[in-house]
Amino acid sequence: MAFKDYFKFNKDKTTFIFVGGKGGVGKTSVSSATALWLAEQGKKTLIVSTDPAHSLADSLEVPIGSYPREIKTNLFAVEIDPDEAMAQKQAQLEAQKAANPNDGGLLGMDFLSDQLDMASASPGADEAADFEMFMAVMNSDEYDVVVFDTAPTGHTLRLLSFPEVMDSWVGKLMMLKTKLGGATNALKKIMPFMDAVDDPQTSEDLKRTKEEIDKAKAVLSDPDRTTFKMVVIPEEMSIYESERALEALGKYDITVDSVVVNQVMPDIADCDFCHSRHKLQQKRLALIDQKFPDQHIAEVPLFKDEVKGQEKLLKLAHILYDDADNDEVVQEAIQL
Repeated sequence: MAFKDYFKFNKDKTTFIFVGGKGGVGKTSVSSATALWLAEQGKKTLIVSTDPAHSLADSLEVPIGSYPREIKTNLFAVEIDPDEAMAQKQAQLEAQKAANPNDGGLLGMDFLSDQLDMASASPGADEAADFEMFMAVMNSDEYDVVVFDTAPTGHTLRLLSFPEVMDSWVGKLMMLKTKLGGATNALKKIMPFMDAVDDPQTSEDLKRTKEEIDKAKAVLSDPDRTTFKMVVIPEEMSIYESERALEALGKYDITVDSVVVNQVMPDIADCDFCHSRHKLQQKRLALIDQKFPDQHIAEVPLFKDEVKGQEKLLKLAHILYDDADNDEVVQEAIQL
């Protein structure tokens, strides 16, 4: 089965591809190359950078902002900015406060505004903004495929666990509201803000949020809609971290269908250093086969130049997805 055959597309439904791995293994290059190749095949594609230290614009050599913009035919790109997302929410609240100047109080607009101020600097703000983007593209089905260029492993695992965390949190809020329901009337006499707890709209909002989270969990765990491609380099630290990530992703029922081994050195006979590195990498490639028996494994050579810019990224894509001729690969690989 060819590597490109692992793509699954659904009529009128967006396909999601997450590209992840240890920091520095070439995730952005692989995700950018993948998005360019998909756009070349006629798929309306969005590539999303979830890494707080964005490098997507540097890789594609085009300006990319915090809103999706078309950078070439069929290809759109966005770098998520949590600060910008929080600023938008603050602006919306300020507009609501201006329209309803008397709606303050402990659980009113002033309270929510203060909570947003704290949330913008709190742990998980990046993941919350990333998850909101996922929800937006999931509900719109505007794109044929969305490629997520993810942050290093730890951040990505927190992002993909976010629906579980939110589901638990909303579920507990709903239980708390039910338990407080009987005592609400008595509490109103001493705590007027309990009106918010008793408000039917609150129950509807929580129920709607729970339904959206359940939908997101279903999409993330559906192998026909969502897959994860792990990028590694033939070194032990990258391999072992990716093995642990694979186990963690399994807990959230996220399908890892393939492993991309980046920076594989050719065996250059008249270069002792190259020959030694090649020999060591062959051992690590055998270890990768052992650690990832259920995933398709594809190799990408170590290029002589930086893989940046759309022309070079497409060459990488053609090696991955079009089985570029080995002679061509060697020519593009490192030459010493």
